[in-house]
Amino acid sequence: MCGIIGIIGKAEVAPLLLDGLKRLEYRGYDSAGIATLVNGGIERRRAEGRIANLQSRVESEPISGKTGIGHTRWATHGVPNEANAHPHASARVAVVHNGIIENFQELRDELAGFGVRIETDTDTEVIVHLITHYLETGMDPEAATAKTLQRLEGAFALGVIFAGEPSLMIGARRGSPLAIGYGDGEMYLGSDALALAPLTQKLTYLEEGDWAVLSPEGAVIHDASDAVVERKIEKSTASGALEGKGNFPHFMLKEIFEQPAVIGDTLHALFNPVTRTISLPDLPFDLAKISKVTVVACGTSYYAAMVAKYWLEDVAGLPVEVDIASEFRYRNARMPKDGLALFISQSGETADTLAALRYAKTQGQHTLALVNVLESSLVREAEAALLTYAGPEIGVASTKAFTTQLTVLACLAIALARAKGAIDHDIEARLSAALTEVPSRVVEVLNHDERLKEIAGEIANVPDVLYLGRGTSYPIALEGALKLKEISYIHAEGYAAGEMKHGPIALIDEGVPIIVIAPSDPLFEKTASNMQEVITRGGRVIFLSDAPGIARLGGVAAATVALPEVDPFVAPILYAIPVQLLAYHIAVRKGTDVDQPRNLAKSVTVE
Repeated sequence: MCGIIGIIGKAEVAPLLLDGLKRLEYRGYDSAGIATLVNGGIERRRAEGRIANLQSRVESEPISGKTGIGHTRWATHGVPNEANAHPHASARVAVVHNGIIENFQELRDELAGFGVRIETDTDTEVIVHLITHYLETGMDPEAATAKTLQRLEGAFALGVIFAGEPSLMIGARRGSPLAIGYGDGEMYLGSDALALAPLTQKLTYLEEGDWAVLSPEGAVIHDASDAVVERKIEKSTASGALEGKGNFPHFMLKEIFEQPAVIGDTLHALFNPVTRTISLPDLPFDLAKISKVTVVACGTSYYAAMVAKYWLEDVAGLPVEVDIASEFRYRNARMPKDGLALFISQSGETADTLAALRYAKTQGQHTLALVNVLESSLVREAEAALLTYAGPEIGVASTKAFTTQLTVLACLAIALARAKGAIDHDIEARLSAALTEVPSRVVEVLNHDERLKEIAGEIANVPDVLYLGRGTSYPIALEGALKLKEISYIHAEGYAAGEMKHGPIALIDEGVPIIVIAPSDPLFEKTASNMQEVITRGGRVIFLSDAPGIARLGGVAAATVALPEVDPFVAPILYAIPVQLLAYHIAVRKGTDVDQPRNLAKSVTVE
């Protein structure tokens, strides 16, 4: 959720910390701050809001020092203001923290009994004062930190520096990711490889419960029992270049328009054009023996999982259960022998999804991760992984990550169907060919951007919007509503079209736009009937369909968008694009922060 960077360096560290925080801003932007070690003490600069505010503060009030930590915050405990911004510090210790300390109130009460004055509303401050308390009892920094870690309950990644100790930094992780970077007489901490990419490509990813003592010479890593352990140093593939917007006004629009390329890149990794077959990477389990698939995800990835359920049941003939990670992890679900548990996460760091994976392992499931980040916790903990090739996605509202997830899931459905004998080569070739056409069809959809912009202007000021779809279009309706809520702050709901008459139709009047997602597929006539019911009651329909669908019903809609005619198998990938563009243009009309909408962060690494 929040972003952490730490540096023991040879040069002035403030500019490097600020650069790292810019790379981490997708993790949170409620407030930000840095702390450095100067003349035996700790100096801090903090600011409410974006990294740009912090940078202005540092320019007006320069801060020196060659060892420091930085943080960009997505608020959990305490309102987002400068007082609650990290780093938190005492005279002896400064801490940056990603996560939630569940027993912070108990620890606050204990510290108050020692006469400690708590100055913020955050859970993080107790870490500072606990370490300080143990230092004052005579412990050295390593022992004081180790003792504090034993007292903390919850999920966290920490970076800690100590007054008068410029060659020392301590990092720790429990439930939240943290990497160590190795330089030439310099050492680094970071929430992910992206933050450290300009500084080093030699990384060690701390494992669950690890804590590490960094010095200019290297790192000594301890496990959860405090024993010294060795962890592998890996070479990162993260780019050192900050992603630019190019000629686009927002990252989100740039990423929407990158979809033909990244869908193509993802397909190239999985499709053999010579044999017209899907070629998954070698898996350590036999797909032919899979008895059931359980798909677990959060947010937009959950809607990708819902599409996968339709594909896997229809094409591969497998029973499929789809669940939200934050619900699944607490259900104590009984999972069958030879089951496959599939976990979808753009970042590979989603806390609830990681917890669900760990539960599935206790149930003897084969585990498969679907992620956009090779160097992620989900990849390291799953039995196998499938990668999307979306590249860095900076906009908080997922776009290209979603469509590349769908692309991989479609390939997985075909591969499972082939392994289970549910389809023959001709059907595989047809479905695979339909997938290979998607990038060029997406280009055609993007050519409707001006039309979608016009429609956005007509509905930007309404308080409510409904989305309808059937079959694989139902999850796209849910995703369209989510996109609109995320970036425009308009209340929106997605419904299965057949459910309208079971209650939601009471919401229909002339002031409520209804986005109907209806490709020409076997369920089109059913959707058409539901659309007529809406129009009869005064609903204003924006109709997304292909040429045959618009010829059949376009005349009764308030507005239409004609999409390319494609195989129904790949329609959900294609129809995700116009709902993304519509949400984008509505948000722009409303003047909201498209790339960094309020209250949201890109990677949800706390429960």
